[in-house]
Amino acid sequence: MTRILIVEDEADIQELLDAYLRDAGYDTALAGDGIEAVDLIQRGDFDLVLLDVMLPKLDGFGVCELIRRQSRVPIILLTALDGEAEQLRGFDLEIDDYVTKPFSMPVLLRKIGAVLRRVSGSAGGAELLRYGELTLDLDALEVRLGGEPLPEKLTLREFELLRELLARPGRVFTREMLLARLWGYDFFGDERVVDSHIKNLRKKLGVDCIETVRGVGYRVPKEHP
Repeated sequence: MTRILIVEDEADIQELLDAYLRDAGYDTALAGDGIEAVDLIQRGDFDLVLLDVMLPKLDGFGVCELIRRQSRVPIILLTALDGEAEQLRGFDLEIDDYVTKPFSMPVLLRKIGAVLRRVSGSAGGAELLRYGELTLDLDALEVRLGGEPLPEKLTLREFELLRELLARPGRVFTREMLLARLWGYDFFGDERVVDSHIKNLRKKLGVDCIETVRGVGYRVPKEHP
């Protein structure tokens, strides 16, 4: 099983990342500061490191420098620092990708998958998700119905929402779950934004595959064998 080290000092973000990655099938380990992260890397075997920059004891850039002295493990930086200088500094330290906060969890998951595929040297093919007549190309962010593109292209948020629901048929997602996964941990808007996106998504798809679970949220029913 692919093992990912999550280095994040904010407990709520760490918990969200841990739950999401485990739900996606990854094995995870957690570190709350830079020194702990370096210690875990020296003692453990990881396939990828998700590394916050603003850390106590030793910041993410310092952790990167120490990691690169002994390991080529892929590193994705997670940070609120979105300036060009910070990004260039990260790439000078040979990171593999750079994600600014707040970030979309599904997009982060795609980046993790892309980095792991690149490092393994496996080009594979297009990563597809199929449900009934719907086909989602997760790399190209395209949706087809019966082999044809949708008349109206989905927004990125609509695509993420559809992917989240189709990836786990039968599972009920509350509005709170969808907000946390897709809008980010620091979203403070109205939960009805989810309802609005579901409405637009249903209209663009032209097929009735998303069920409303009254008083709870939404789901896509399991397909019959």
